[in-house]
Amino acid sequence: MTGHGRPELKDVDRRLYGDLPCIDATTAAARIDTDATVLTSGFGSVGYPKRVPLALADSDRALSLTVVSSGNVGDEIDVELVESGAIERRFTYQSSAVARAATNGREIAFSDRNASSLGDEVQYGGMVDPDVAIVEAIAVGEDWFIPSTSIGQVPAFVEAADELLVEVNDRQPLELQALHDVYRPEAPPNRSPIPLTDPGDRIGTPYVTFDPEKLVGVVETDRADSTYSFREPTDDDLAIAANLGDFLTEEVRRCSAFDDAVHLQFGVGSLGNALMGELSSLEFGDRDVVYFGELIQDGLLDMLDAGRLESASATSLALTDDGQERLFADVERYAQDVVLRPADVSNHPGLIDRFGVIGVNSAIEFDIYGNVNSTHVGGKRMINGVGGSADFNRNALITVCALPSTHDGGEISRVVPMAFHVDHTEHDVDVFVTEQGVADVRGCSPVERAELIIEECAHPSFEPRLREYLDSVRGQDNHIPHDVERAVKWSR
Repeated sequence: MTGHGRPELKDVDRRLYGDLPCIDATTAAARIDTDATVLTSGFGSVGYPKRVPLALADSDRALSLTVVSSGNVGDEIDVELVESGAIERRFTYQSSAVARAATNGREIAFSDRNASSLGDEVQYGGMVDPDVAIVEAIAVGEDWFIPSTSIGQVPAFVEAADELLVEVNDRQPLELQALHDVYRPEAPPNRSPIPLTDPGDRIGTPYVTFDPEKLVGVVETDRADSTYSFREPTDDDLAIAANLGDFLTEEVRRCSAFDDAVHLQFGVGSLGNALMGELSSLEFGDRDVVYFGELIQDGLLDMLDAGRLESASATSLALTDDGQERLFADVERYAQDVVLRPADVSNHPGLIDRFGVIGVNSAIEFDIYGNVNSTHVGGKRMINGVGGSADFNRNALITVCALPSTHDGGEISRVVPMAFHVDHTEHDVDVFVTEQGVADVRGCSPVERAELIIEECAHPSFEPRLREYLDSVRGQDNHIPHDVERAVKWSR
């Protein structure tokens, strides 16, 4: 230990330090007002509080909570607490069928936000008036704690909240401290550039600090995370990976920005995980391959173990049970190459730009003019949330949207005439990849984009109808020709 009793890297060898207000989960839950605004840790379904949300769900009080998390959390919040009727308003990403149904039924007032800016919006933007932050940690002292398997916007949340509850999880190994690099940007307008020049470098500390007057309770728990389940790669996934690989090989050869290193980001999910695994076989010559994104998935561990990745920087360990067990068994080795940092660093627009990231994200659908819908089926039914995809799509040097060309056994085209909900506009996406091929639309006019997307990305079952739609509107005196009534029929 050094000054103020705070740990340096690898100093922590027990869970509790100092004179702490240790209480049980029921007592902690009772301290929370019935209409409180609660900020929680958690990102990528890991690193979220578990015992206190369950105690809130079991409470006999009539609760109407506002719950804010940096990313998706586990069943204790997005199933049990939702089903109890305790949540009135929710920010910003949900991933369970229960939470999704409550969102679409408007039983919960749900507001979707970008991952990178959420901390500032909570702390400075007037989005909410936070009462209490509930966070998961592997160890805690009188004015510090070490996060567990994710960080997200926790440092900003802790600063913004009036009170702090810390769940110390015995299930998470103390060695996780070696992964964390907590850096807090200054408050505007005195915010300096983040001094990170290499994603593998460390510029912060392994712990989050807080005003000791805020700490109202420490709760001990041993509950496991709600880890991911990734399906086996499909034939379409493998074809998408092969098409993406061909594009990346040629682009890395063509563009001088990649002469020394290639910085990659992949969106969360089974396709993203499959792409990571398949791309581990790509030959990038003697260039360093670096991951700069928001989530560490199993495919990245494969790339690290194969010696195909120089380093990986993210804000969450979004792993399967097997992946988490694999990392936990050898944390210190992985910590030589893996860094976890707050989401306002991992998703920072300036850093994405600085490193020249190639961002690869999926979506629900995209239209023939290059607009992408990541969140709403049929333009109206929310699935999960936008997450960090907008951070990377807007700021990456090259932005790729990768997805199968059809859904529901080939019955539904994911290439449509017009997207009726747009998360990422035509201005923010450069390349579209499906199992059919690659449409590089950089420099194209709207009609040229449409021709290329239909030719390269649409499924043969739908290509004639899409081409007929474009032919029927191309005679209009409009920059982006459309027949809205006809386009609506595709979204029904």
